[in-house]
This record gives sequence, structure tokens and C-alpha cells, in this order.
Amino acid sequence: MTTIKDVAKKAGVSIGVVSKAFNNYVDISEKTRQRIFAIAKELNYTPNVVAKNLSSKKQMTIGLISSGVLNNNEKDNNAFDIFKGVYTAVEESQNELSIFLIDSLKQKQKSYAQYCRERNIGGAILQGIRTDDPYYKELIDTNIPCVIVDIMTDMNNGLIGSVSIDNAKASREIAGYLIERNHRDIVVVAGTKETDVNAERIKGVQEAFKENDLEMCDEDVLYAQFSEQQAYILAEKYLQTKQPTAFLCFSDLMAFGVMRAVKEAGLRIPEDISITGFDDLVLSGYTQPKLTTIRQDFIEIGRLSAQLLQSLMENKLDKKHIYVDYQLLERESVKALRK
Repeated sequence: MTTIKDVAKKAGVSIGVVSKAFNNYVDISEKTRQRIFAIAKELNYTPNVVAKNLSSKKQMTIGLISSGVLNNNEKDNNAFDIFKGVYTAVEESQNELSIFLIDSLKQKQKSYAQYCRERNIGGAILQGIRTDDPYYKELIDTNIPCVIVDIMTDMNNGLIGSVSIDNAKASREIAGYLIERNHRDIVVVAGTKETDVNAERIKGVQEAFKENDLEMCDEDVLYAQFSEQQAYILAEKYLQTKQPTAFLCFSDLMAFGVMRAVKEAGLRIPEDISITGFDDLVLSGYTQPKLTTIRQDFIEIGRLSAQLLQSLMENKLDKKHIYVDYQLLERESVKALRK
């Protein structure tokens, strides 16, 4: 197996110079650096990233730890867009990126700190984590820099940051959009109770209702676990006894399920029932009718998560939480009712 000594010998330089070339030191010429890279490629030499990180003053490996992504619906490309954003930001730096897929069960088998240290992760981005997950609960005491996606954290730990849209504000806006169009009989199709994003969206809808002297009744909140099929089942059952004027869904996937239930009940969208979503999946612009929804820029969320993490790793933190802009997309699935 080719070693760093072999590269140094053929290049006619010291091992230290080869090491500096691969660690992007500025005190060697670009010509020398490129010659070393060419020889390393010729000899099929690859530096040991783990060893490089351990020998440097700071960890250089960023871990994107994604929970539950393998359970996602094939129509949901949000996690992949976050991956793309993270990769873009890390690629612009000198850091390395490793992606790890886990679930809640695996989190119980090995602590967050153990998981990171065994993989030489110097900083982690946690995506898909729930507030009742073991890893989330461990973050309060962690000494490993971390950024959480879609959770607005207030943890008293300077090494923890978070990135999301303002979910409460966005859900208040889309609820207000329905109310402004004279919808009063609104069913909320919520996600999973144990997620921060769901709690924030519930909070926003409650604020919009309160501002307009409306009440959110428990029987008009359907918890569909962010699942298209579960939303379909719950909406189908609901429509057997009641007919609201609108369904306000906390994800586009759930809105797809509700749309199917409404159509199978022989009702029209939006003539009989209006429907809104949340996320703006690619398919949302192709449904019949096209879905009114909240657009999130998941690539930007991923990119800013990686940038914030690298600031944490370098002790250059300006703020702990970053809000990413969102947009209410008005399409064809909502009808304005007469007073």
C-alpha cells in the first residue's frame, strides 16, 4: 500500500511538505502543491482523513445525521434537498462531510456522544430529530458542536444552534389566508405531536384563530403523523359525518391524502372544500387542482445549517438560531367564500 513516504520520495520533498499540501497550508507554493497532488494520484495514494483530523488542532469532519429518512414517502424530496444544501456549504470549505442514517431505535443503542466520537465527527447536523428522541435530550450536555434542523432550540449550551423557517408565523399566515376568504369551519390536519415543527404550527394556527374570535376544537384537529395514507384515512372518516369548508394541512403529503379522500367522497376542490398544504413539494404544482401551500427552501436550510455549524466549530457564533425565509404560494385549491 502506498504511503505518504512514497509520495514524498518521488516528489523529492519531505513528509512534512506533503502533509502541508494535503492540509492546505499557505507556506508552500501552488506549483509544489499541484505536483504533489499529481504524484499522489499517480501512486494511488489517499490521505487518511481520520488521522489528519486527529492530528490537527480542530476536528474537520462534519456529520449529517438524518433520522427516519428511510421511512419517508417517495414523493417527499425535502431530506435530499437538505443534503444538497449541506454538501454545497461543506464543499466550499476545507471540511469533510459524512452522512449517517439512523432512527429512534438506533439512538437508544448508542449515545449521541459515542456515535460522534466513534466516527470522528467534530460537528453534527441533526435532521429529522424529534423532541422525544434520545439524541435531542442528550444535547443539553454535549460538548460536540451541533445544529438541529427544524427545531427552534433555547438550550443553555453555546455549542448548539438551529435553523428553520418561522413555523408559527407561517402557519398563522396560511390560517389567516383561509379566514380572510371567509372560511370559519376549518379542520387542521396536523403532523406528529412529538415534533417541534408541529407544535410551532399548532401555535400559529391558534394565534390566527384567536385573532379572529374562532376556537380550535379538539375534534377538528386530526393528527396524521405527516403521513399521506394516515391523512387520507382520517379525512375519509371525518367526511362521513361532517363537511368543513377547508382542510389546513401541515404538510403537502398530508394534503395529497386529504385531496384523495375529498374526491372519493364526491366533493370538488375548491368548489366544495378548500385545501392548503405546507412545504411545496415538486408534485404540489401538478396536482388537480394545484395546491396552495407554504414554500420552504430546503436547500437553503441545509446550506445555512452547515455554515452555522462551521461557525460553532470555529467559535465564531453570531446567533444560535437562523430563520430562513418562506413564501405563501397561492394556487388553485382555495376558494373565497361569500359572507
